[in-house]
Amino acid sequence: MQLRFPCVNAMNERIWNKDLIFLILSNFLMYITYYAILSALPIYLVNNLHASKVQVGVVVGVYTIASVMVRPFSGFTLDRFGRRTIFLLALIIYTLLFAGYLVAITITSIILLRFAQGLVWGFTTVSGSTIAVDIIPVAKRGEGIGYFALSTTLGMSVGPIIGLFVCHHWGYMAMFVSGCFISVASLACAYGVHLRKRFVVGKRIALKWNSLFDKNSILPSINVFITMIAYGGLLSFIALYGQEIGIKNTSLYFLIFSIGIAAARLTAGKVFDRNGPRKIITLCLILLMIGFPMLAMAKNPLLFFLSAIVIGFGNGVIFPTFQSMVNNLADSVHRGAANSTLYTAVDLGMGLGMIMAGLIAEHISLSFIFWVNAAVGAAGLLFFRLFVLKAYESRYKQ
Repeated sequence: MQLRFPCVNAMNERIWNKDLIFLILSNFLMYITYYAILSALPIYLVNNLHASKVQVGVVVGVYTIASVMVRPFSGFTLDRFGRRTIFLLALIIYTLLFAGYLVAITITSIILLRFAQGLVWGFTTVSGSTIAVDIIPVAKRGEGIGYFALSTTLGMSVGPIIGLFVCHHWGYMAMFVSGCFISVASLACAYGVHLRKRFVVGKRIALKWNSLFDKNSILPSINVFITMIAYGGLLSFIALYGQEIGIKNTSLYFLIFSIGIAAARLTAGKVFDRNGPRKIITLCLILLMIGFPMLAMAKNPLLFFLSAIVIGFGNGVIFPTFQSMVNNLADSVHRGAANSTLYTAVDLGMGLGMIMAGLIAEHISLSFIFWVNAAVGAAGLLFFRLFVLKAYESRYKQ
């Protein structure tokens, strides 16, 4: 069966409504808590609990491991038991677990707490993005997902600022309490989101392979997995690389990078809705192939920070565009599985990228990481043009 783009008249449907606004606010607040604690927790572990670098790595990494483990089951749960119920339940548990930081006074207890919160994070992220697709009009799916994804970018930018500011002025316990209150605000916004009955009630779906992974999402998800390898390497070593080449304020890279992502997500969705993924994905993967060599050759702040805009814009398009693609290919009954398949690919790609970058940094050089990332971008473009695009356009005709 071929799927089709909506007719041009459907483009007049409204994106913005109360439910989407509440959902975007909820997602924004949730990501603030995630990045606030991610930025401050390593310092807290070293200064207050005298943790080693290995222990810090375990505490940070166990969160991702837990989320990867639960991703496929989160999609099935959403499709089986209803989107809103699972979303609210996950946010309630996520908020309660934040209170655990106030009483976790050993490395072991924090590792267990992070693992539990990582499991819940796998549900909150997949359910939020799936509900966004349920709410957004089909004809404007690319644009709407771009706006929703922008709330993640803003949370990524604001979260570390809030976390470190609160820690600096009032201490780590105040930061943990702030995370609880912000999580409660996220939960309150989520409660204001309402869905059509078929997305609330859920479907009688058996637990089997097809209900955990959506087959139509496999190829796009592999493409995302490839490109996220480069992203994982960038996040892991950009600060150290900046110090190596004499950049004084390496944190500015993330701000400029976020501006590039935001610009992409405000514009690329409309292009996707009108023309499909062919041109926009091709352009943005080429930008990665240009931006990473710029970074690898950077010996001054100008080229260093210019690469942040180029890579940020290219990277900012990739995930929301592929998310729009997998949701165009998935029927509403298996939409949770489609999104969990995609998110699993993101986590695995970033994890592999971090490991690869560490090995390259240890045995070759930091700059060589970004040459490899450029090659990863080329591999992603080749895979997209040879396999993903053909399969997508054969099923989703305009």
